[in-house]
Amino acid sequence: MSRAVFLFNHDAAHQVAHLAPVAGAMARRHPGIETIVAYASLPVRQRIESLLSEEEVAGIVWHELSLPRAIGAASAVLDRLAPISRLARLRVHQPLLAATDAVISTERTCLAVKRRLGREAPLFVRVPHGTGDRSVTFHPDHRQFDLSLVAGPKMKEQLVAHGIEAAKIEVTGYSKFEGIDTEARPDFFENERPTFVYNPHFDPHLSSWYDAGPDLLRWFASGEGQSFNLIFAPHVMLFRKKAHISPEYRVGKVRPDIPAEALAASNILVDTDGPRLFDMSYMLGADGYIGDASSQIYEFLVRPRPVFLLDPNVALGSQGEKALPFLGTGRRVESVGELASELEHSKLDGDRFRAEQERLIAHTFAPSDRPASERGADAIAAAIARRKG
Repeated sequence: MSRAVFLFNHDAAHQVAHLAPVAGAMARRHPGIETIVAYASLPVRQRIESLLSEEEVAGIVWHELSLPRAIGAASAVLDRLAPISRLARLRVHQPLLAATDAVISTERTCLAVKRRLGREAPLFVRVPHGTGDRSVTFHPDHRQFDLSLVAGPKMKEQLVAHGIEAAKIEVTGYSKFEGIDTEARPDFFENERPTFVYNPHFDPHLSSWYDAGPDLLRWFASGEGQSFNLIFAPHVMLFRKKAHISPEYRVGKVRPDIPAEALAASNILVDTDGPRLFDMSYMLGADGYIGDASSQIYEFLVRPRPVFLLDPNVALGSQGEKALPFLGTGRRVESVGELASELEHSKLDGDRFRAEQERLIAHTFAPSDRPASERGADAIAAAIARRKG
């Protein structure tokens, strides 16, 4: 029997929804392939199971990527500097990965195993966790994957432009949308005020949080800002550590804390680590989006609405719309004051940018009558069959 290992080697759950549905579809559709889910922690497993049917959960072989106590303790300390625990788990559980036909992952750290195994390595398949435009969406290591399953034409074009063979890329859609009612409008405030979601990234160069985020929250907590609601839903990695370093831009910054007045304000919902950061609840429940470099802007725009891009150090504007197509989906502002003055006119802005939002969404995702998870599972099964000849 062939085997496929779906690798969830991350301590946070933000990547789970991109890969779990594909693992479920593999277990359900391809009984001739043993589907193994290798997971980093119990919360990650619970999140995976929450996205699958009982039939799919029962059809999966579950493998915990546990570490010996001493190695786990030492790795946890060093994780502040680098993904040491992830690398340690790959080393300890390498025999599992070596004895399979395909390893499917959302991140490139798994390639350390492929390099060690050399010609004996199984297929390595990448399912990107997101559909963003940042330059780190591509890394030279991505050329080492035998197959990349991408959401739509946009990412395929980006990867081909960076030298990946088109034959190693398949457009299979965005499996995270499965099981989510994108027309839902969850109400977290019940006060009829316009609600904005603020979704800053963790990158210390591109993120608006370091230079403007706390002031933005203070403004929403002020008398003027009380005319609106704010959901503060940052990228989950922003509050995982105090200091952040961007290898891409060679910049490091200390993360500011959340202002006390924002925590106390009745019109501000703060969530830095909850499950709703991952299930699109906040993106669907907002009337408008405030952000910077997070690919979640594309999840928000599955239903076009007003977008504001907060760019206090002009890190986004200096790259331009050709490099960052999402800059064409809304107004870019460079200060909290400028943003505050624009919020009253957000509906007009939404109408102005709607056509570009719709065009870019169509190019980013590949809607189909067939679920993305099934398309992904079938592509992996076909790749395994080709390898076996």
